[in-house]
Amino acid sequence: MLSKIKKISILAVMTLTMISPTFVPALATSAFAASSNSITNSLCQGVNNATGSTSGSCGASSSNGLSPSIQSLATKVVNIFTIIVGIIAVIMIIYSGFRYITSGGAGEKVSGAKNTLVYAIVGLVIVVVAQIIVHYVISAA
Repeated sequence: MLSKIKKISILAVMTLTMISPTFVPALATSAFAASSNSITNSLCQGVNNATGSTSGSCGASSSNGLSPSIQSLATKVVNIFTIIVGIIAVIMIIYSGFRYITSGGAGEKVSGAKNTLVYAIVGLVIVVVAQIIVHYVISAA
């Protein structure tokens, strides 16, 4: 019974440890959004001063063909998908480490744990590259 309670508490701590960093970008984004308007205005004023423009049209039109609502929706979907897949990859990395530690030196178990680790890392790299490609396509569209 005590062993079962220990396992459940360890699982709960590991889950909270992995999930809590996903909320940090949301907090940072909301803090950034509050000051974003003043930063944008200051930046536009600097651009207008540097170019000698007095029209004040900095940032008035979108630089790409996507409307802001579609672009923000696509960005949010990609970010949510990346977070979910990233969490799964981290869980698989931890799981493969646990399998490696508990293999007891058995060659087949060690090999399986190493394969799980390699596949989890490859999946994580693919997600990062896909994130970069999608953001490039969204900004260039």
